Amino acid sequence: MLIFNTRRERESIIVQTMIRLYCKENHSNGAAFCDECLSLKVYAEKRLLRCMFGELKPVCKQCPVHCYSPAMREQMRVVMRWAGPRMIYKKPGLAILHILDTMTTKR
Repeated sequence: MLIFNTRRERESIIVQTMIRLYCKENHSNGAAFCDECLSLKVYAEKRLLRCMFGELKPVCKQCPVHCYSPAMREQMRVVMRWAGPRMIYKKPGLAILHILDTMTTKR
């Protein structure tokens, strides 16, 4: 059962899961994360914790303030583009929550 205390906590788990799926399938070094994906995960966590919108945070795609550096934003876009469609099969509960967040977030 998926229970989260905060929106940030939920988004953190979703991002970590997407990065883990991507890394496991594309980098496959046996560890949970390769160095590149681990640095992306840590960076995403930092950005999420420092989000100026707090608990009213929109999904990053719809956010008016892009807080990721251009290189990290591109790297995250690649990960999400790859992992997003696969989430519905691998982690359907998280995928549905992410879709609902996307649909209900105010722009």
